[in-house]
Amino acid sequence: MNSFMANALQIEALTGWEILDSRGRPTVAVEARLAGGVMAQAQVPSGASTGTHEAVELRDGDAGRYGGKGTRRAAAHVAEIIAPALAGMDAADQAAVDGRMIALDATPDKSRLGANAILGVSCAVARAAAIARGIPLWQHLAAGRPARLPVPMVNIFSGGLHAGGNVEFQDFLALPNGIAAYSEALRAIVMIHAAARELAEARGYRMTGVADEGGWGPPLPSNETALELLTQAIERAGYKPGAEVSIAIDVASSHFYSGAGRYELKSEGRTLTSAEMVDLLERWCARFPVISIEDGLFEDDWAGWQTLTARLGGRVQLVGDDFFTTNPARVRRGIAGHAANAVLVKMNQIGTLTETFEVVGLARAAGWRAVISARSGETEDSFLADLATAAGAGQIKVGSITRSERLAKYNRLLELEARAGLSYGWL
Repeated sequence: MNSFMANALQIEALTGWEILDSRGRPTVAVEARLAGGVMAQAQVPSGASTGTHEAVELRDGDAGRYGGKGTRRAAAHVAEIIAPALAGMDAADQAAVDGRMIALDATPDKSRLGANAILGVSCAVARAAAIARGIPLWQHLAAGRPARLPVPMVNIFSGGLHAGGNVEFQDFLALPNGIAAYSEALRAIVMIHAAARELAEARGYRMTGVADEGGWGPPLPSNETALELLTQAIERAGYKPGAEVSIAIDVASSHFYSGAGRYELKSEGRTLTSAEMVDLLERWCARFPVISIEDGLFEDDWAGWQTLTARLGGRVQLVGDDFFTTNPARVRRGIAGHAANAVLVKMNQIGTLTETFEVVGLARAAGWRAVISARSGETEDSFLADLATAAGAGQIKVGSITRSERLAKYNRLLELEARAGLSYGWL
């Protein structure tokens, strides 16, 4: 890199401000300005279904504004604390930029400056560096890694915290694992989403709109009913369940775990032990084309996760979300203890791009899969599509296909398919 380019890539200014996410709650936007005049922005997502081990989203705590959920303090930290510390640094050296912020925060959970402030800077600096270098964001982020367009894992029916607790399990998703092109996989999802509504209405289930992530959220009589409807919707749309389109489940079990190894399915009037949860999931995998299960057990039920992995890990993708919270230390423990065989990767759970890629690398080295994921509180920023492509993980979980904050990512992937000549497929 010549000296002119090196100087042009120096971080000159950082600004943060409060914006709203797709659920109408505050989050943070950041703009980075480089010495060469390039400016770029990034918007930070926010989750509703959060694990206790996630990095901290800094909130203002002022009950008079947004019920205490405001983010002005985190936004102020960008210009007042982070910007002076990063001034003059090379925007293309992501590890150094992120490392400086981690050291500046100096807490294990980024609670001093806020993971929302830190991640906003991490992403805005990366986007500015890509623009300054004259290359697509995915290419800049890949940094020599084998990039790949991801297979979409798409929400069709919603429950749990995403749909007012109509049923306990959080997401029932279509996973087009047997379709050869991204655009054709997305077309299949659109057809299945429409067929799912038709089937639900035909059975008399009241449709009152979509849930947080754009999936249907009717009041169903049981969690299993969602699996029945989704399997039928795949067929109704003209696809072969299991061969062309399969099912993924986000159990999000920590949110209906009542302690002492008990899981309360209040909508069904029953309580299950950890062993009974494993039995239930195993029966469902035998009856339905389920090939991926996320957070099948409580986030700290390590023994239960080991049992689940021993029973199903040879034929089903077992994904840790709340279980791992994109935390390298927890992922290493899972790998060593044979608990799960895949990790959900949410960059705001850990707070920097460098740590996010570290988790993807750990999964790849262990022979695990990684699923790059959005949050229920999303923004119109398409950054995640480039991140998923750059990671080469082969899967992305964004939500459904009916809301613009979701479509921003899906449409960006359509653009990359049309323009970048990237490989595609389920790993």
